[in-house]
Amino acid sequence: MRIFSGIQPTGKLHIGNYFGAIQNMVKLQRQNEAIFSIVDLHAITVKYEPKELQEKIKDTVLDFLACGIDPEISTVFIQSQIKEHAELANLLQTITPVGNLQRMTQFKDKSQKENSINAGLLMYPVLQAADILLYDTDIVPVGEDQKQHLELVQDIVRRFNNRFGEIFRLPKINLPRNSARIMNLADPSKKMSKSDPTGCVFLSDSPEIIKEKIKKAVTDSLDSIYYEKEKRPGMSNLINIHSSATEIVDVKKLKLEGYNGQHSKYKERVAQSLIKKLEPIRKRRQELEQKPDYIEKVLEQGRERAQKIASQKMEEIKKAMGLV
Repeated sequence: MRIFSGIQPTGKLHIGNYFGAIQNMVKLQRQNEAIFSIVDLHAITVKYEPKELQEKIKDTVLDFLACGIDPEISTVFIQSQIKEHAELANLLQTITPVGNLQRMTQFKDKSQKENSINAGLLMYPVLQAADILLYDTDIVPVGEDQKQHLELVQDIVRRFNNRFGEIFRLPKINLPRNSARIMNLADPSKKMSKSDPTGCVFLSDSPEIIKEKIKKAVTDSLDSIYYEKEKRPGMSNLINIHSSATEIVDVKKLKLEGYNGQHSKYKERVAQSLIKKLEPIRKRRQELEQKPDYIEKVLEQGRERAQKIASQKMEEIKKAMGLV
């Protein structure tokens, strides 16, 4: 089985990225042929600083490898270095209804923040489909927030295959076992985001910083500690983080009643669980930062592997569409 997943280079990765997708990717690579991409073409669909982009790509690669993505058994590459991604996206646009793209929740959310909406933001899911379909992907490990996009990819596959023949495999969505979304510590009504460092725990944060951020996390005035997402978003978010860090999916096994009336003590417990989970990642990242030649070698090897697969697939697609 072949798996594909990508992540945007918009800065250092945080625990939402890790628990939502990367941890699952690390596990899946051991039993499957894995292809992982730094999807920089997606990152330029919103405003960005060109001078910072290469540094963010480097940060993302470092976090990828530090988390356990193994370049010896997985292909790791930068999306824009394989021209077939953009080429296939252009072809897939011709069979994708605009109405379907306008219904995407992420498009609606991001377009509300932009004064002028660019076409790239609307076509984001089509490029995502090209990323996946170019590699004959069987499984796509993603976080819950990408489920709608993957359902659109499946729709694109059906439309293409019905018109041009069985060219693409129908990729399956693989959500993490604990698929709870990690929210902003300062405002649990919002998803955790790199753009708000105060409410975000980065994988590279020191133990001291993690403690401070969890200590300041928004909760409520109720004494009892229990999970109820709608009524207690702040406390429920901490419980999700605790559950994810300990890999205890059943909340009842966390023994939360022992902290009733002691929010600060429970926050200490959450912080310690998180520090224990992230410390090997942080140390591995520090080691990789001292090996720039190794990182370049990993990306070049990944580019060569990805290019070979992508070129062959594009020939097949063009023949089916009558372009060759």
